[in-house]
Amino acid sequence: MQPTYEMAEKQKALFIRGSGDREQDMEEEVADTAVPNIMEAAFHLEQAGVGLSAEESFRIYLALKQLVEQQPVHTCRFWGKILGLRRSYLVAEVEFREGEEEGEEEEGEELLEGAEALEPPGGEEEGEEDEEKVADAVPKPQWKPPPAVPKEESRTGANKYLYFVCAEPGRQWARLPHVTPAQIVCARKIRKFFTGHLDAPVVSYPPFPGNEANYLRAQIARISAATHISPLGFYQFGEEEGDEEDEGGAGRDSFEENPDFEGIPVLELVDSLANWVHHAQHILPQGRCTWVNPLQKTDEEEELGEEEEKGDEGPEEVEQEVGPPLLTPLSEDAEIMNMAPWTTRLSCSLCPQYSVAVVRSNLWPGAYAFASGKKFENLYIGWGHKYSPDNFNPALPAPVQQEYASGPEITEMSDPTVEEEQALRAAQEQALAATEEEEEDEEEEEDEDLDD
Repeated sequence: MQPTYEMAEKQKALFIRGSGDREQDMEEEVADTAVPNIMEAAFHLEQAGVGLSAEESFRIYLALKQLVEQQPVHTCRFWGKILGLRRSYLVAEVEFREGEEEGEEEEGEELLEGAEALEPPGGEEEGEEDEEKVADAVPKPQWKPPPAVPKEESRTGANKYLYFVCAEPGRQWARLPHVTPAQIVCARKIRKFFTGHLDAPVVSYPPFPGNEANYLRAQIARISAATHISPLGFYQFGEEEGDEEDEGGAGRDSFEENPDFEGIPVLELVDSLANWVHHAQHILPQGRCTWVNPLQKTDEEEELGEEEEKGDEGPEEVEQEVGPPLLTPLSEDAEIMNMAPWTTRLSCSLCPQYSVAVVRSNLWPGAYAFASGKKFENLYIGWGHKYSPDNFNPALPAPVQQEYASGPEITEMSDPTVEEEQALRAAQEQALAATEEEEEDEEEEEDEDLDD
């Protein structure tokens, strides 16, 4: 079977309606549905000159509809398309209903813990030999790895949403795992093209902690944090939240739609970047949206580590990382080598009254946003790489550290020659003869004293 025919057979199932009363099914779909209106967003993006074809957009709409039927989805959005060398990824941004997504995460953690428990402890059969090797025990290194930064919980920070990907509409959706701070920090240091296979290894330096699925999730988190924008006033902070700021300094971490938003004129959206704001939390250099102190220990860890840390007192103060708060205007974004981070334009300058405002990100090529009246949408279509004014150079290896301080007690000496050994032996014999003569002289003096 040819691949094209096989793909057509799979996509054919998207166009088949389920059995039952058509009128009742249509009423249920019209009433409440989590499927977004992709065709309307595609129409506005087509005016801006970006987006996908009408046929592909409609197939993506049907694929998202299939995803909503298979998963307990509360909200769903087409995030964009990340291109790959062999296959591309269609990305869906999903938010589950309350208490639905924890099950799969716990199962994955239990599998990891079970795999660690199955590893043999080692050393049980060599119990008798341990006593003989006590004298030749290898010294333990005093170096301790830095504490790991905990990942953010579900529905918070970089893990606020869940993401599903598929290569083509009609194929099975695959859920991406939650991202960890270590993966985000490492993703900033490397640059890899996607292959289109989630289980492909990521060969890079520094080594990436995970496979392509983890790297894809890290890039999605970075792109979302930097390019998800909305018109000023579309979102507002809830009245229940006070003016207190979080520990991370990023302020409030949630918002809601403003029912009184009436829209901003298109010309004003194009003229000033102050009319656009970020509605996604900034990711700190630590790899989290909310800062945590990695050296701060819980009560149980402090009780266990009191005896071990009596002699060693490490640094306990770490500078707190602070990022821009939510709903920060784009006008405050930093420039890139004297280049504006955003570019705004009208979709058609000949008839501005019917045009839409288009914003393009220069930091992440492929990220676009449009706004028209009370509607706006964000879309990314690209290779998943950040713009760099300089050529990419891999990080250099760290300098080799000294294992111990050099001193005379551990410095290896060169072997003496035969002449040096003979000279040393002669000198020792002379010294021995001299001491014997001194002892004889002392004995004679003592005998004379006794006679007197």
